[in-house]
Amino acid sequence: MAGGAREPGRSVTSKVLAVLGAFDAAHPRLTLTDLARRSGLPLSTAHRLVAELVDAQVLSRAPDGRLRVGMRLWELGQLATGRLHEAARPWLQELFTATGENVHVAVRDGLEVLYVDKVYGRRAVPIVSRTGGRLPMHPTGVGKVLLAHEPDWFVTAYLARELERPTPYTITEPGRLARELDAVRDRGYALTHEEMTLGSCSAAVPVTVDGRVVAALGIVLSSRRSRELPRLIEPLRTTAAAIARGCASLPVS
Repeated sequence: MAGGAREPGRSVTSKVLAVLGAFDAAHPRLTLTDLARRSGLPLSTAHRLVAELVDAQVLSRAPDGRLRVGMRLWELGQLATGRLHEAARPWLQELFTATGENVHVAVRDGLEVLYVDKVYGRRAVPIVSRTGGRLPMHPTGVGKVLLAHEPDWFVTAYLARELERPTPYTITEPGRLARELDAVRDRGYALTHEEMTLGSCSAAVPVTVDGRVVAALGIVLSSRRSRELPRLIEPLRTTAAAIARGCASLPVS
């Protein structure tokens, strides 16, 4: 791609990444002008890059003419978590069928949790997680599990940041959060109560393959039913073990 390559200080690759980075959950569709503004690129450069990315199906145009992420990028994204997604999907469905509650599996990506898959129903409590979406680690059950099993240096660095507080109940004090993570690691599961979203609570357990925590499995209920969470730990553990066996048995592609 040759568009705008002569602009000083920025490679073509950095410009393409800036274009793709302009899209997020709050901005899934953008006009060319908005895309140029959010990516920090001149309109002419954005126009040239977008034309090539649309040709390559990395971007596509919605019926209203706005730009959106294309199917080719979605296909590539599936390669990153495809093995886990393939192993988890039937077991997530089975757990949802047994409980009727929101269930999801997530991995750590940087300082956030990335939701690989989710199964939910109309009667389940509304939650903010979505497949392919990201949330902070410390307010979520799956995030607490993943954070608790990171090396000490990572946890120390994470706690040293200014932590988001989505609700008044989110634990952000470093000392208290560190003790909570120790408890999660010791007992083998995490519980949250209205830390990410008011009105919901959650439980989560690790998915361990060859002695390494590769993901976390979680379930979300209405906070009015928080007393039911302890009885869901064993079904979560059973499902997590099945997912782990599935991951171990799938060929590495």
